[in-house]
Amino acid sequence: MPEGHTIHRLALDHRSRFEGERVRVSSPQGKFSAGAALVDTQVMTTAEAHGKHLFLGFGPPPRTSDPVRSGAYPDRWIHIHLGLFGKLDFGAGTAQPPTETVRLRLATPDDWADLRGPTTCELITDAEKQAIHDRLGPDPLRPGDDPGRAWQRISRSRTTIAALLLDQKIIAGVGNVYRAEVLFRHSIDPYLPGRDLTRAQWDALWADLVFLMGEGVRHNRIDTVRPEHLPEAMGRPPRVDDHGGEVYVYRRDRQGCHICGAEIRTAGLAARNLFWCPGCQPATAVR
Repeated sequence: MPEGHTIHRLALDHRSRFEGERVRVSSPQGKFSAGAALVDTQVMTTAEAHGKHLFLGFGPPPRTSDPVRSGAYPDRWIHIHLGLFGKLDFGAGTAQPPTETVRLRLATPDDWADLRGPTTCELITDAEKQAIHDRLGPDPLRPGDDPGRAWQRISRSRTTIAALLLDQKIIAGVGNVYRAEVLFRHSIDPYLPGRDLTRAQWDALWADLVFLMGEGVRHNRIDTVRPEHLPEAMGRPPRVDDHGGEVYVYRRDRQGCHICGAEIRTAGLAARNLFWCPGCQPATAVR
C-alpha cells in the first residue's frame, strides 16, 4: 500500500495537470459512472491529500469576482483511497481509448489520468470530506497539523509504538517503511509501549517524519539513510530492491546492520512485518 508521501505527490501531480481546467470525467469500467457524470466538464479547483486519502475538488467555473459566490471553491470531491492494488497513471496529449479496467478517467486536451483498482472511488460532499479528516490523525505532510493530538493518545496507550505509528486514527500517512526506519533512526525499541515514550522522543520522531516524508514527496522515493551511511560513504554495495531507495532495516532481515553489524530481525506486528536492529534498538520492553 502506498505511504502518505505518494498520495501527496499524486495530489501535486493532479494540481499541475488539471487545476483550473475544465475536465472530462468518465468511468469506463462503469462502477463510478453516476459520480463521474455529476462532475464531468466541471473545473478541477484543487487536489489535496490527508494520510493515504486523495481528494479531487470540483466546482463550476468562476462567474464573478467573488470567489465564494463564483464557485471557485469546490462543492464536490472525488475521494480516492488506493488500498493495496490501486494505481494511477498519467499521460500527456490525447489519451488512447481506455481499457475496461479503468475506474476513473480524467482528461483535458493536454493531459489525462487513469485510476485502476482502488479500494475507494466515490463522490462526496464537503461535510462527508470533513468527516474523513475528523477521523484521521495529524499528517506530517499537512502544514499546521498538530502532533500534540497524536501525543495525547500515544502517551496514554499500552500499545507498542510500532503499532501506534501505523494507526491512521493516531497519525495519518505513515506506513511500514517509515515506521521501521524512523524508529531505527532514533534508536527506539519498536515494542516500547506508547505510554513509556517521552515527549522529547515523540517530538523528535514527528520532526523526522516531516523531513523524511517531505523528501519522499520531492524525490518520489523513500530514502532514509543519512549521508554518512550511504554506499559511497561506507564503501558498501548499494541496495538492490524493487522499492528503491537506501534504508537501514526495512526488508533487510538477516542482513548486517550498517552501523553496528548486528543481524536485522523481523517479526509480525500490527498485521505487518516489522524490521529492527537489536543492537541499535535494544529491548526496553517484554517481547
